[in-house]
Order: sequence, then structure tokens, then C-alpha cells
Amino acid sequence: MRHAKVRAFTDHTTVGQVVVDDDGAVTIGCACGMTLTNGPGWSLDEHIRLHRAEARFLALSAVAPEGIPRLVAAADVPQQH
Repeated sequence: MRHAKVRAFTDHTTVGQVVVDDDGAVTIGCACGMTLTNGPGWSLDEHIRLHRAEARFLALSAVAPEGIPRLVAAADVPQQH
């Protein structure tokens, strides 16, 4: 499980520089190819934190031992692409 967590961390680091558009949108790229941005109810930092947390969750869920007690049933976890 430790390797999955490390892989999620390295696969989801921010890349490039922050870009601020004329309309106030603030964006930065992720190593996975997704563009992270602020929005009407969240900051760029919050989006980065959520994105990384979701990546860790998916990576750990994929390798969690069968039978381990879970908050989210394994059958309900989306499969990573």
C-alpha cells in the first residue's frame, strides 16, 4: 500500500507555473494531465488538495487487502484508468 501512495504522490504533482487569466481564473497543470483551477466556491489550493486526496484514495483502494474494513465499499470505488 505504501508504494501505491508514493505512486499517487508522484503521478499527481503540479507542473509548470500558475497562470492567472484576465477573468481571475487561476490554473496550474498536474502531472496526470488535468488542469487544476479555482472556482466560484473554491481556491486553487483547495482543488490541488482535493485532487491529491482523491488520487491517494483511488490508488490505495486499488491495492487494499480484501476484507479490510472500509468506509466506502470496494465495489463502489471507481476504477482508475
